[in-house]
Amino acid sequence: MPVTTDLSVLLDAVTALNRAARYDEALALLDATRTADDRDRLSLLIGRAEVVGRREYTLGVRSGGDRSLDDAIDLAHRLEVGTSTSWDLAMLHLRRQYFDQIVGGLGPAGRDLALVDAMTVEAERLRDAAPDDVRRGWASMCLGWFADNLRGERADSRAHFADALALGRAADDPVLVFDALRHLGDHAHDGGDHGAARAAWEESAAAAARGGHVLGVLAQQVLLAVLARDAGDEAGAQAVAREVLRWAAELGATRLVDQLTGFLAGVDPTAPPPEVVASR
Repeated sequence: MPVTTDLSVLLDAVTALNRAARYDEALALLDATRTADDRDRLSLLIGRAEVVGRREYTLGVRSGGDRSLDDAIDLAHRLEVGTSTSWDLAMLHLRRQYFDQIVGGLGPAGRDLALVDAMTVEAERLRDAAPDDVRRGWASMCLGWFADNLRGERADSRAHFADALALGRAADDPVLVFDALRHLGDHAHDGGDHGAARAAWEESAAAAARGGHVLGVLAQQVLLAVLARDAGDEAGAQAVAREVLRWAAELGATRLVDQLTGFLAGVDPTAPPPEVVASR
């Protein structure tokens, strides 16, 4: 029997499931929903692309055969959608490019910097064209990610993360606050200011929890374990890491499991990648 529901409520539920790493449930809810309106269908496709993108990132794999985002972009072109929808689709495409870039690791080693240049130009365009502060903040996060994780240009990335944090606080977006503080704490840690790193990482974990971002909370526990190791508490660091590893494994969070396995073997997950000349 057909059931009528408010699409915005359904999409909010999908977002909550996605942040909780319940990807199969989110996709099942989307796939079970039928609509006769093309604009509503576009909303479902965008929601599906967001879930698939996050799932692939969690698994540490490049974007595969799912065509949700491509289909959404094609449909949006036919419908002549508004500014916000066009912006969201462009951001989804940019984030998919970024996630594909970091599957093989961080840093400029062996990376096509011409592609990173193009991604940076697009992120700057999205920042300048953003229709609101939250979207502007996420474009700033992209600029920080690209500088930090793809180019290895730490000095340039910090300002972008600081901009993202200010915008996240102003708009009360806990997930944006989480991500910005996570990276700013890393900068403080690299600078030897472990007190500032702890403050940033603890607030980041709390913001992730407030936003329902389960894997974000777990990722922050890894960084707090790093601080325990830095302070000479290896037993405490190992205890935290083993517990988080157990949780991450149950969630199927392959990237996080790999990071924790390395940490337990003595690898510092906050260490910068080796300096290697990248390709253009």
